[in-house]
Amino acid sequence: MMPWEHAIVGYLGYSVFVHVIYRDTPTSRETLVVVFASVLPDLIDKPLAWEFGVFSSGYAIGHSIFFAVPLSIAAGLVASARGRPRYGLAFGIGYLLHLPADVLPTQLRTGRSPVYRIIWPFQPDENDGETGTTGESDDSGFAETFFENITEYALYVSQSPESPYTWLVVGLPILGVLLWIYDGMPVGREIYLLLRRTTRIVSRFVHRE
Repeated sequence: MMPWEHAIVGYLGYSVFVHVIYRDTPTSRETLVVVFASVLPDLIDKPLAWEFGVFSSGYAIGHSIFFAVPLSIAAGLVASARGRPRYGLAFGIGYLLHLPADVLPTQLRTGRSPVYRIIWPFQPDENDGETGTTGESDDSGFAETFFENITEYALYVSQSPESPYTWLVVGLPILGVLLWIYDGMPVGREIYLLLRRTTRIVSRFVHRE
């Protein structure tokens, strides 16, 4: 999945969890935590693989269930100790949902489940045969590989409108935006209020001049 899709999946998962368990909506800080956690595996693995060649694939330690579970537990314990248990839950849900979200798209496109992506270091040497989204290391560098992936992604979606994966790509943002609006637009509402407050201050200053 692309980074924004991971962020949407993380937010959807956490929002549903909070609604069911707490009968509440995500706060803005919780939203920032879950979005950050949902893209953190890529922030760890992709630069190390694509830019620095530390890993042969963009699916390495950050995507490994053997790293993700202990990290999520540790985050939960730290957050609970600080009296913010929901921050820990937001982190854990966002991070852990990233793993299956990197397996599902390939299942929808090819019928194969590259589970080895989430069991580093127990991975085969070869990639899964897909182009553009395998995360294999080459000499292109991070920026070039990232944009190559986006190009492959856009071409597939545009050329396969009836694919289940395309429906997922289209449906996820719609569902995510609708739920975000229902939740009161966390983070967005603070940005709006800040911009409105800044506009008023600037307006008063201009009128005084």
